[in-house]
Amino acid sequence: MVGRRRLRAAGPTLRGTNMKIRVKLFAAAKQLAGAEAITVDVAEPTTVAAVREAMIQHNPPLKDVLRYATFAVNAEYVGTNAILPPDADVACIPPVSGG
Repeated sequence: MVGRRRLRAAGPTLRGTNMKIRVKLFAAAKQLAGAEAITVDVAEPTTVAAVREAMIQHNPPLKDVLRYATFAVNAEYVGTNAILPPDADVACIPPVSGG
């Protein structure tokens, strides 16, 4: 596969396995990534913080947007320490402004 890398987020690995997390992107994150979603490989179990770091490694231009982004897991807003289930529906929602 050209241009695709497998990434593993830093963090404790209790089970010693990896899981793929697909993150839906919105607004500026979607524009910067040039995609509606990205998939990252992370150690299981994982947290939103580990997924965020894997996203930055996968696509460095997202770094500034992800610093202020909110994440939702299974349609509920969560903090960065939230542990993700293997089948999590994850969304990255950057801050938006308007007038």
